[in-house]
Amino acid sequence: MKNTRQTIWTLIALLITLNVYAKQPIKKDKVTNAPVFSAFIYEGTDEVYSNNPLKENEFYNPILQGCYPDPAIAKKGDDYFMVCSSFAMFPGVPIFHSKDMVNWTDLGGVLNRESQLDVSDCGISAGIYAPGITYNSYNDTFYMITTGFTGGLGNFIVKTKDPLKKNWSDPIKLKFDGIDPSIFFDDDGKAYVVHNDAPDQGKELYVGHRVIKIWEYDIENDQIIEGTDKIIVDGGVDLAKKPIWIEAPHIYKKDGKYYLMCAEGGTGGWHSEVIFKADNPKGPYIPAPNNPILTQRYFNRVRANKVDWAGHADIIEGPDGKHYGVFLAIRPNEKQRVNTGRETFILPVDWSGEWPVFENGLIPMEPKLQLPEGVENKTGQSEFFPNGNFTYKEDFSGEQLDYRWIGLRGPRENFLEKAASGIRIKPFENNIKEVKPTSTLFYRQMHKNFSYSVTMSYKPNNEKDLAGIVCLQNEHSNYVFGVTKKGNDYYLLLQRNSKQRFAKEVNSEVLASTKIDISKPIGLQVSAKGDNYDFSYSTNDSDFTNLGGVVSGDILSTDVAGGFTGCLLGLYATSANDAIVD
Repeated sequence: MKNTRQTIWTLIALLITLNVYAKQPIKKDKVTNAPVFSAFIYEGTDEVYSNNPLKENEFYNPILQGCYPDPAIAKKGDDYFMVCSSFAMFPGVPIFHSKDMVNWTDLGGVLNRESQLDVSDCGISAGIYAPGITYNSYNDTFYMITTGFTGGLGNFIVKTKDPLKKNWSDPIKLKFDGIDPSIFFDDDGKAYVVHNDAPDQGKELYVGHRVIKIWEYDIENDQIIEGTDKIIVDGGVDLAKKPIWIEAPHIYKKDGKYYLMCAEGGTGGWHSEVIFKADNPKGPYIPAPNNPILTQRYFNRVRANKVDWAGHADIIEGPDGKHYGVFLAIRPNEKQRVNTGRETFILPVDWSGEWPVFENGLIPMEPKLQLPEGVENKTGQSEFFPNGNFTYKEDFSGEQLDYRWIGLRGPRENFLEKAASGIRIKPFENNIKEVKPTSTLFYRQMHKNFSYSVTMSYKPNNEKDLAGIVCLQNEHSNYVFGVTKKGNDYYLLLQRNSKQRFAKEVNSEVLASTKIDISKPIGLQVSAKGDNYDFSYSTNDSDFTNLGGVVSGDILSTDVAGGFTGCLLGLYATSANDAIVD
């Protein structure tokens, strides 16, 4: 499964071509000709969980299922905060809170205002990349630093005294290039920024050759100090072996020494985590003799309960005094496809010796972990994020939506309205294939085997109107399953949109369609077993009929569609439909 950063970087260049998301009441303004959705149910039924039931002292790994990649973590006292990449999703940078690193509460997004983030015109795999989060005890402030491939952001930080209050500042742009920045605060109050960058001009030795650079950081003025930059890693652990994509650096201090941990090998099958040590934050850094300290690259491509692509990690001391590392990895389906995207995993880290090592991070990873001493598994209970197999039901009757519901290229509040029997989605004059904000309420696919169903009341006016559900990997790789009109009749159709990498045009095909009675609400459902997806409908609230047969989930995987995201499942409306019923 090739997934080199060179290919992805080219994709970024092609892809880079609005209203508060805080947990607040949904607007109640009435619009006409908009679908009303109700009775939503998502159910995950992966065999790995049914075959590996939890014991009283266990919890499941990954801790965040679905597209939550590039985790970074920080703590203040016994409060832990973890952030992930969001790309063109809105709000930007999902953030979670925990007291024990097992049970996590979803706080929404760091970048939850349009004044902070404009992703309205970027491809889904552009936007916001690889955030870092750090707490500075000297000024009692949390810093989130990241790279924005949108709106002219570049590298920037936002700050807050309390992430629980969801009041992060507007972005402060930083004057350096590269990606994957993080901030380190030393014991003496000084601060440093490390990040991935290109080698000095004329010194690139091979495709994928990158460096790690460090800058001194002015805390008072929130800016790097010009002229203090220095390359501290060239290429990776061993430049002679031509290592690729050294990135995602973090600095830690332990026992008077400075440790620099980075991802190496690209974000695909050769992904790993490596570590270096120095006597000074600016180096020189010496690599550990036992690198990598985390990887899944050495095992059979086909194996039970496969976890792969492990890397892009961050380490923190846990509530039990031991160290833990959060990192991204994938769980491919039976055809080695990555429809659930890159997820957030956790492992204990043994740092009893000179060098840290992820415990069991160099053998095939297991789906369960032992709970830290004194911690109770409450995942899926009350406000805590679920994992394993679970069922999520939403009737949209409340004043507030769960934070798992997100927008694409803009806030969900821009198109959502409260309805008496559910939620109304105001259709935009954009369709799902356009690099523009879409009126689609998304939920991440979190299982290989799942069902996703909703009841919809809708009456399109013409063939440009369509509403229903979508399964989307990106703007040119998706399925649309919706109701439209032709002449005086109403039709339900299944459209497949796909594009070969670097092709100019999207190939759109209506796989199947049928006349449908819309005098009553209809049920729409998509279910998957691994790579096989099935779209069906009901007109009597009980019996579902398949439309289009079993279709491949190939275009919903990053290895086919490209990019960084997992499959998003959406409730969709448009007044710019282009799917034609024969």
